[in-house]
Amino acid sequence: MDLSTVLRALPFYQQDKDGNPAITSMENDHRLVQEGSIFICIKGFTFDGHNAAEEAVRKGAAAIVAERPVDVSVPVIYVPDTKRAMALLAAHFYGYPTDSFHLIGITGTNGKTTTSHLIDHILRAHGETTGLIGTMYMKIGDQTIETKNTTPESLTLQKTFSNMKEAGVTAAVMEVSSHALQEGRTNGTAFNVAVFTNLTQDHLDFHKTMDEYRTAKGLLFARLGNVMHSDRPSFAVLNADDAASAVYRSMTAAHVVTYGIDHPADIRAKDIRLTSGGTAFTITYPGGELQVQSKLAGRFNVYNMLAAFAAGFVSNIKPETIQTALEQVEGVAGRFEVVPNDRDISVIVDYAHTPDSLINVLQTVRPLTKGRVIAIAGCGGDRDKTKRPLMAQAACKYADEAIFTSDNPRSEDPKAILKDMEAGVPQERYTVIEDRKEAIFEAIRTAKPGDAVVIAGKGHETYQLIGKDVFHFDDREIAKEALLQKDGGQA
Repeated sequence: MDLSTVLRALPFYQQDKDGNPAITSMENDHRLVQEGSIFICIKGFTFDGHNAAEEAVRKGAAAIVAERPVDVSVPVIYVPDTKRAMALLAAHFYGYPTDSFHLIGITGTNGKTTTSHLIDHILRAHGETTGLIGTMYMKIGDQTIETKNTTPESLTLQKTFSNMKEAGVTAAVMEVSSHALQEGRTNGTAFNVAVFTNLTQDHLDFHKTMDEYRTAKGLLFARLGNVMHSDRPSFAVLNADDAASAVYRSMTAAHVVTYGIDHPADIRAKDIRLTSGGTAFTITYPGGELQVQSKLAGRFNVYNMLAAFAAGFVSNIKPETIQTALEQVEGVAGRFEVVPNDRDISVIVDYAHTPDSLINVLQTVRPLTKGRVIAIAGCGGDRDKTKRPLMAQAACKYADEAIFTSDNPRSEDPKAILKDMEAGVPQERYTVIEDRKEAIFEAIRTAKPGDAVVIAGKGHETYQLIGKDVFHFDDREIAKEALLQKDGGQA
């Protein structure tokens, strides 16, 4: 593909230096540039790609896309916003790959990862070759690829979609973060179904207000269904029990299908029975109802299953196939994950890192626990500070004992983060143990038969970010080690 063909994705731009070189690849990381690459200069939080334009040319870049002047010997394409341009260029360069398969996007504060895995399982049960993009990893068929962000940058995203197309993927599901929507990373991506889980406080360090946060997530629905095709209809799957759904209904041109428990909905759960072995409920849908016996625990997982059922239902998958798939799912790593032991102590590792998700987990554990509920909670550094006292309040209110500890402090002082948490519970009883390993060991050391220990915040993560360093750290491994050492016995 030559430069002029690549640039057909942009209606307006200015070109400095004539030339129409062949373009063999597209990169926004100068370290990956090869002979024939077009290098897109992105200004990030810590590095400005414009400063690497000359190096990119030395490595073989045939053209540069930039926002501000760069002095290089190859054609430079000037645009007002390189991030926006990158999304459009990438989708065009890779031949609009999402036109080739069914794509389901999921947004919301909590439940995205579990719901995406449930939908992936449903699609596979239907006979689809699937792709998955999310917080934990990306998958193309049976191949797993590590990820850094919930939703990758647009260039990585379109490369991935292109790889999915080449691998024969027929249906894919992806988590779509509010950051990604705000920054336009999904521009050029054709979604068939968009799912909304819920909206609770998070990411106010980035969005500043809940209204801004709600609007950012709404972009997924605002971009859905504006062009209708009879053979490829678009659907917005909305949570009838969340007030934000009314806003998203008004924002979308797509067909709307609702799910819920407490309010009337197209797809609804009733007769919910929560047990230590999972959850049973009746699901009603247009044209019938089915019984579901799931291994997933908690009312919040009923919502996740309803969302997944709805996404499968509007994707023309038989309800009985969806039912079987939901019942087969054992669980998702780091989401209400039980650490097995013979101590009669329930040890649960969960990714809960918002007040609402922590409350959901603790409320689920409470009726299933004969003894005390011990909650270990922390808050990440360089993130929304306003939720720190709320996390502390949730831990103190819904657990018998609360231990505040370090999560991923990043560049912040862990002690300062803990002080922010303590400010929310001045009259409550709690323990502060800054070292996360020590906190987990203390909780398990003091736990008695019949007690439950909830280790919240990191879930599936296998690292801890302290300053600029990344250390191996897995809550599940630490919990197993603590159980082995408890009372000098064996777990």
